[in-house]
Amino acid sequence: MQAVLQYPKIAVIRPQGCLNAANALEFERDLTTGVTKNDISILVVDLAAVESLDSTALMALLSAHKLAVSLERSFQLCNIAPSIQIIFELTQLDRVFQILASGAESSAT
Repeated sequence: MQAVLQYPKIAVIRPQGCLNAANALEFERDLTTGVTKNDISILVVDLAAVESLDSTALMALLSAHKLAVSLERSFQLCNIAPSIQIIFELTQLDRVFQILASGAESSAT
């Protein structure tokens, strides 16, 4: 008998700058596209280059997370700056999202 190994397909999205009402729709569209690709089982959102985010960006992340859960796919955040991390903590969204420690996404790929 031969063992069959299934490796997860990982997509990484790296938004940059300020995530706010001006670009939240485009950001959500990118997240949705990443989550719904047929060959993707894990979507990692690398927030290293994000300077700020507002409630519309948080809603985009939540919407994509909800979609990922419904499709039984993993949705992870990584490389969150301390100034952004505090937003997740204050809103208690750090309890909702799977947040990887800095540098962890390189070991996932």
